[in-house]
Amino acid sequence: MATLNVLMVGTGEYTTGFVGGGASGSDKKVGVVGLSLFDLRRRGKVGNLSMVGTTGSKFPAIRDHLQKNITDVYNGLDTSFVSYPAAGERNPAAYKQAIDALNKGDAITIFTPDPTHFPIAMYAIERGIHVMITKPAVMTLEHHVALIETAQKHGVFVYIEHHKRYDPAYADARHRAQKLGGFNYFYSYMSQPKSQLETFKAWAGVESDISYYLNSHHVDICDSMVAQLGYVPVAVSASASTGVATALGCAAQTEDTITLLVRWQHKTEAHRRATAVYTASWTAPQRAGVHSNQYFHYLAETGEIRIDQAKRGYDVADDSAGQIMWFNPFYMKYAPDEDGNFAGQSGYGYVSIEKFVDGCRAVNAGKLKPSDLDLKALPTLANTIATTAILEAGRRSIDEKREVAISSEGGVWKLV
Repeated sequence: MATLNVLMVGTGEYTTGFVGGGASGSDKKVGVVGLSLFDLRRRGKVGNLSMVGTTGSKFPAIRDHLQKNITDVYNGLDTSFVSYPAAGERNPAAYKQAIDALNKGDAITIFTPDPTHFPIAMYAIERGIHVMITKPAVMTLEHHVALIETAQKHGVFVYIEHHKRYDPAYADARHRAQKLGGFNYFYSYMSQPKSQLETFKAWAGVESDISYYLNSHHVDICDSMVAQLGYVPVAVSASASTGVATALGCAAQTEDTITLLVRWQHKTEAHRRATAVYTASWTAPQRAGVHSNQYFHYLAETGEIRIDQAKRGYDVADDSAGQIMWFNPFYMKYAPDEDGNFAGQSGYGYVSIEKFVDGCRAVNAGKLKPSDLDLKALPTLANTIATTAILEAGRRSIDEKREVAISSEGGVWKLV
């Protein structure tokens, strides 16, 4: 199959690991998207690469960062790319110029603030470009449906980067849940340290919230587990804690922690109802030893599943850190192999991106249709609509101080 040309939209932490003039202070110091695509190019799956941000003056420093932390570390791995906008130019709409330089059947990755996902994705889809969007896909059910309809019209593959689906423990749990009978209860928690508020200060609490950013992980995991059993979400009530983020200089409306209480109903068996509680916070302690606390408890008719993916039995004591740290090489393994090459192809962050690249190439080669990829239970637009419905309902529940109902009659989703 032909290689896939890819444009990376967004040049920050997740794409390059470059934040605030240097390497990110998180566990993504050399990024995820860029490194994965550079390696996929080395492996012959990806062709031309480009990158677009809003400010051209950042690219010299980004290239130096990639040279030092990727090329010089991984046996000369090629990190070259075409960049937009031009040096010295600031243009928030530069993504249009960059997408216009692509050909039909090429692809983009979108790792930008949540409100920008919809216009960027729509612009690309209308031009026959495949799209990968970081979670959350979009912020409203209306936009999600619009993208589905437009993607179907143009025959492109749109994939949501819900990488937790490829965490081996989570994937195994999803499989085992199918044998435990009716869904009864789900509880999840995910958090990141207060330092993330500095990384996201430009939009945190103003353009999006912690529920969209982190609850999206476990809402999607839960939906992917129970949708197969016939359950759909029917109502959401949300609550938020405040006071910490604002004291750190964030906007006055910024919530610290958001909890969603979701009622699930079986589509054909009226007596089968379930409750799920999803909690997310970005005001966890700075020195918690992990970048992301993440765990869930799933209770079903004939069994239960508990997963704690924060401390995976791997800890490192380092004087420079001043504490014990728990790392997660199962997500992105940054240690090179015996020949000095990048060796993280089995990490579930990398696997998620490779799944998208493989899907695009299969569609371009005529081996699969985008609808075939929906049937593979990948996190496509069609397979993540319940997650968007729940997240928007949670936002509306907080803003409107009420429970928000979700209707999915006849496959038509709407909030009430």
